[in-house]
Amino acid sequence: MSVQSPPTLMELAGRSLLSDKSRAALDLEDLPIELFPPLFVENFWRMWSGAVVDTCSPEDIKKNRTLKLGPAMAAKQPFKVFIDLSLRKRPLDEFLTHLFLWVTQRRDRLHLCCNRLKIFGKPTSHTRKVLRLLQLDSIQKVEVHCTWAASSLAAFAPFLGQMRNLRKLLVSQVYVPAYTSQEEQEQLLTQLTSQFLRMDCLRKFCANAIFLLKGHLEQVLRHLKTPLKTLSITNCPLSDSDWNYLSRYPNTRQLRHLELRGTKLTDFSLEPLQILLESTATTLNSLDLEDCGITDSHLQTLLPALSRCSQLVILSFHGNCLSMSTLRNLLLHTARLSQLSVELYPTPVESYDVWGTIHPGRCSQLCAELTAIVRDFRQPNILVFCTVPCRRCGYKFMYNQGLTHCSCPTPA
Repeated sequence: MSVQSPPTLMELAGRSLLSDKSRAALDLEDLPIELFPPLFVENFWRMWSGAVVDTCSPEDIKKNRTLKLGPAMAAKQPFKVFIDLSLRKRPLDEFLTHLFLWVTQRRDRLHLCCNRLKIFGKPTSHTRKVLRLLQLDSIQKVEVHCTWAASSLAAFAPFLGQMRNLRKLLVSQVYVPAYTSQEEQEQLLTQLTSQFLRMDCLRKFCANAIFLLKGHLEQVLRHLKTPLKTLSITNCPLSDSDWNYLSRYPNTRQLRHLELRGTKLTDFSLEPLQILLESTATTLNSLDLEDCGITDSHLQTLLPALSRCSQLVILSFHGNCLSMSTLRNLLLHTARLSQLSVELYPTPVESYDVWGTIHPGRCSQLCAELTAIVRDFRQPNILVFCTVPCRRCGYKFMYNQGLTHCSCPTPA
């Protein structure tokens, strides 16, 4: 008489996940890698091919036979395969080549679904072929990291409009040829932004180095139908009209994350940004104003609104030119924000000599004084002061309870 060995903990964990598929989908990112091979055999191989592996229990075999009795039901519900995709300019690897061939041959019985889609490099005809294979309404996050001509982005727009469950859209580096007229620019934007009307779920909109955006921010944002949680406009030139529209745009009233890194504010009044901070004071969790060209006079305008952002967890002012007195005033306004966990500030301009070279001893002293201001009110988690890059090696000095710097010779 043979004695069946008890199931291992790994087997019991797999059975538990298979019995509750909704929980399994939520826990997928946290699963140990050892669970994937047996689960793949159990969710995929037996159900799709009908094959029974040797490790199946009698109960599993019985269930498998029951499944075989319902071909009509199987025909009504195509099998779904989920995958995250990164499409690059180089040829597809062997796995993706076989996967797409397999999907092409079984289009009536198999749906290829994608949660996260990333596109790198210039789009090609092959990129469009892959998009036609996907169930576009399954895509929730799209990131486009490549130098696109505006006309290419407009050609991509019809695919975007079919992504009805899209939650995050990131588009980076779209250039416009110098000979493109204003009318052509607006037409290209219309082709793209008109697709936003179909997106009921979009909550995160991110634009990086989109030079077409200047003077057209209203045209882009007005089509978004739902309140945004994340608005990221980085390294993009904007106009006065863009800033004024942003301050009164209704879909930013529930923002949790606002990123304006690398978007120069030097030539603008910061009153629109002040209005935006006031309207999001109870919801904003992170604010990134790194390298925005903010000066002492600019910052004074923002301080009252900034001090009311009670839910801030992450705050970055690094890369701006601020004096010791202004930084002291800034920290006095933010010191009572009890949720702040990550704070990134520039070192005071007094840390540099007349040639713009960092003076380590003076920098350490001033940053220690600023750190003490915060510690009088609360214990900061991450509090960092950062210099501009060293002119010789490009390395940045950083103060975090002590100064770290490059090995270039500097004054004592």
